[in-house]
Amino acid sequence: MPRYEYRCRTCGDTFELSRPMAESSAPADCPAGHDDTVKLLSAVAVGGSTAAPARSAGGGGGGGGCCGGGCCG
Repeated sequence: MPRYEYRCRTCGDTFELSRPMAESSAPADCPAGHDDTVKLLSAVAVGGSTAAPARSAGGGGGGGGCCGGGCCG
């Protein structure tokens, strides 16, 4: 289940809640009981390789890479 980060506008506390995606925009009470909260935009870390895609030796006409071959080169 996804975790969402919220901040209380009353006390300034930041907290996280696990809830279904369908409820991500629903109001959330802060742990201190205040109801004036806002959902924060969080950066998401996605696993995988950090290496750049390999470029073709032909240089230029290509099939993909980072920008479809149109501007890399």
